[in-house]
Amino acid sequence: MNFYDFDYPVDRTGSADFKHGALKRTFGRDDLLPLWVADMDFLTPQFITDALRHRLDHSLFGYTMTPPELWERIIAWEKDRHGWDVKREWLDFVAGIVKGIGMVVNVFVKEDEKVLIQPPVYHPFRLVPQALHREVVFNPLVEKADGSYEMDFEELDRLTSDPKTVLMILCNPHNPIGITWSPDTLREVARICTKNHVLVVSDEIHCDMAIFGNVHHPFASVSEEAANCSITFQAPSKTFNIAGIVSSFTVVPNPEIRSRFFGWLEASEFDEPQLFAPIATIAAYTPEGDEWRRQMLKYVEGNILFTEQWFKDNLPQIKPIRPQASFLVWLDCRGLGMKHKELTDLFVNKARLALNDGAVFGPQGDGFMRLNVGTQRAVLKQAFTSLKEALGQ
Repeated sequence: MNFYDFDYPVDRTGSADFKHGALKRTFGRDDLLPLWVADMDFLTPQFITDALRHRLDHSLFGYTMTPPELWERIIAWEKDRHGWDVKREWLDFVAGIVKGIGMVVNVFVKEDEKVLIQPPVYHPFRLVPQALHREVVFNPLVEKADGSYEMDFEELDRLTSDPKTVLMILCNPHNPIGITWSPDTLREVARICTKNHVLVVSDEIHCDMAIFGNVHHPFASVSEEAANCSITFQAPSKTFNIAGIVSSFTVVPNPEIRSRFFGWLEASEFDEPQLFAPIATIAAYTPEGDEWRRQMLKYVEGNILFTEQWFKDNLPQIKPIRPQASFLVWLDCRGLGMKHKELTDLFVNKARLALNDGAVFGPQGDGFMRLNVGTQRAVLKQAFTSLKEALGQ
């Protein structure tokens, strides 16, 4: 068994990475320590790089076919990781999950119809439909006394009973809070949406990153109703740090939904992956890939525990919400007693840190920041020390 060193410092200079390159246009300055964009500062595992390099050695990059092995690996991975029996005909390629959401909106939502989301939630869920001139309606999550969140099913039922509300975008696992939704919760979503004739798009890009003993449940796997009312998007990109390769896929059990969506993808050749996407996915979805994933998640768990302890010992006014999946930590900063503008100024202009502003996930994110702990622990120590010093503590 190989041992992977996630403390190894990685210099991303010259790689045109978004995390560093977009600092100036996003935050107004580029002298920040970036802990925002949802990719990790760990090297992509060598077995993926080797597979890509092997193909590069055949120096002719013409039109290629999608290898059948891609679908075989995905089917085996879903069965082994999630206990989900996916059929070959349910699968198709999609060039990115945000793009896929936009495609679903274009195919299934008329311009006078509505899309439902559950803030605080990944901001493209709101931005994409709005940019496509669809109205977005909000079914906010309910914050409980212990800092955890749950769905408001009564409000979900009320909003989806509007015949103009035809699509729900579900975040499973949830981003930014990191919730792995329970089968009972997902079944209730399916029951309500089936009753009200609402299509569910389940964004499951963090599905392979459940941590601390939590389990991911694919939405379409929890009931017949869920399978029949849904389009699922998954990808290896977050797990194996290959977001730039763009190797996403969609799973659609319902033949009527599938025919409509896959037909639309095929008509414009949106279902044809670029050369390197299948190669990277095939290399990732292997026993070796699963071992790398397990070691990476163990390191991420260590970073989360470090974060929790550091704030408890040094800045107890800030409370990290422990995620059940992924490397993103929802920081409750309301204990600082600052207005949200003051909070963002503290992080950006005083501590020189680039985190995602909680408000972009919806008004429910005021007083919160989203922290990416998918980096070396030494980087987190540096960031937290800067924050403490900026507060004069």
